[in-house]
Amino acid sequence: MELDLVELSRLQFAMTAMYHFLFVPLTLGLSVIVAIMETVYVMTNRPIWRQMTKFWATLFGINFVLGVATGITMEFQFGMNWSYYSHYVGDIFGAPLAVEGLMAFFLEATFVGLMFFGWDKLSNVGHLIVTWLVAIGSNFSALWILIANGWMQNPVGAEFNPLSMRMEMTSFFDVVFNEVAQAKFVHTVSAGYVTASVFVLGVSAWYLLKGRHLELARRSIAVAASFGLMAALSVVILGDESGYSATHSQKMKLAAIEGMWHTEVAPASFTLVGFPDDLARETHYAIHIPAVMGLIGTRSLTKEIPGIAELVENAEARIRTGVIAYDALMKIQALKGAPIPEALQAQFEAHSADLGFAFLLKRYVDDPRDATEHQIALASNDTVPTVWPLFWAFRIMVALGFGFIGTMLYFFYRASFRKMEFPRPALRLAVFMIPAPWIAAELGWFVAEFGRQPWTVDGILPTALSASHLSIADLLITLAGFMIFYSILFVIEMSLMIKYIRKGPYMDVEETNAWTAQHTARLSSADITPAE
Repeated sequence: MELDLVELSRLQFAMTAMYHFLFVPLTLGLSVIVAIMETVYVMTNRPIWRQMTKFWATLFGINFVLGVATGITMEFQFGMNWSYYSHYVGDIFGAPLAVEGLMAFFLEATFVGLMFFGWDKLSNVGHLIVTWLVAIGSNFSALWILIANGWMQNPVGAEFNPLSMRMEMTSFFDVVFNEVAQAKFVHTVSAGYVTASVFVLGVSAWYLLKGRHLELARRSIAVAASFGLMAALSVVILGDESGYSATHSQKMKLAAIEGMWHTEVAPASFTLVGFPDDLARETHYAIHIPAVMGLIGTRSLTKEIPGIAELVENAEARIRTGVIAYDALMKIQALKGAPIPEALQAQFEAHSADLGFAFLLKRYVDDPRDATEHQIALASNDTVPTVWPLFWAFRIMVALGFGFIGTMLYFFYRASFRKMEFPRPALRLAVFMIPAPWIAAELGWFVAEFGRQPWTVDGILPTALSASHLSIADLLITLAGFMIFYSILFVIEMSLMIKYIRKGPYMDVEETNAWTAQHTARLSSADITPAE
């Protein structure tokens, strides 16, 4: 198979992004869980909660460091592998990333040192404030990154400048409060909370199975189950909101996820399972749930959700309109800074919203104005992402999401109403479930990013035009280098996490003194001296 520059660039970025996201959800969730545990410690002054806080903070710290290291690589890849993308939309995409670095990451990085080394330097309340600032900084980092990504999914608050040949921001407010970005943020953060809750639940269950650190494990399960149940419910509810926003901004992605090849009579049914056939453009052996997709996608029983075939026809019409905009753009460029005639300006403005669709023809012809009918048909069909992986990735993710709700509900019930007594089969299930939220999170990102193809910026800039002009050898060498380096980091991460989990919590001087005082008091109340 012939190696393709764009596909290799996509593969490299997908590998680094998905590897980085192994660390992000645990950082988001564990930072909040640690802050909750320390809050309980400050309120009760019980040493066990201090011990819990320090133990889970240690695992948070390992994950945080490697998350930062892998995240930095992604920032450089925009300029290295996607230089035209960076030039074309850098004014908009770079703004939230800059704010994230200045406001959120510095807040997080500044206070993380005080969180780990300030136990004996700060008051209990002061240290608690620091811990919460680390948690807030982690979540603020996610906010601004997802604002940048949300703009790629739904490019609002910007317009194309025909003189500079770049997208320019027109409203920072619209970029920040983009409905897709806000839905992605709350959904992603909630998924991070679920990930951390399942992690804490699984590790604590392992301690109970081994008969170690029982007090810490039971209390950790209580916190994880309570926090995780709320988060798991939020993921489902907020995921539904993401589906609703996709109806307005990414109709093709929604149709592909559903395997909806043709527009159905409203309200559309939801395909529970089936086998999408991209060549035949139909879904075999589909099992439908009536009206559910219409309710999810339109919040009504009367509005239609367009199917893939109808969306391809719409894309073809927009490509033809985009060619008119492209023709006007080339004439404006030919003026070389001279005043633009009003008629030419009006022609461009009337069709500029579809300029990105004309760029889809660049894959087949240098000048979109020279495109044949066959090439226009090919370009319009390119707007359909491969359906079957999206279809199944989404359903596996949703199934895991409901599984998390059931698991958290069960452990919450046992922790709250059964005196924290957990059957061994349930504990084993909790241990085996530890990888599940990462699988769900990675599938979620796959659906979001793969479903956007063939666009880097939806409707604005095709992926095929975004890549840098690198050689295949450059990409293969750097891809191999990243894979080797990241594999080493993964081994380091897993080794450190397993080491400290096996080692378990430790008691510092304050905890030891408090435990000794409590133990002595119990012995005295039984009329037994420590010597006896």
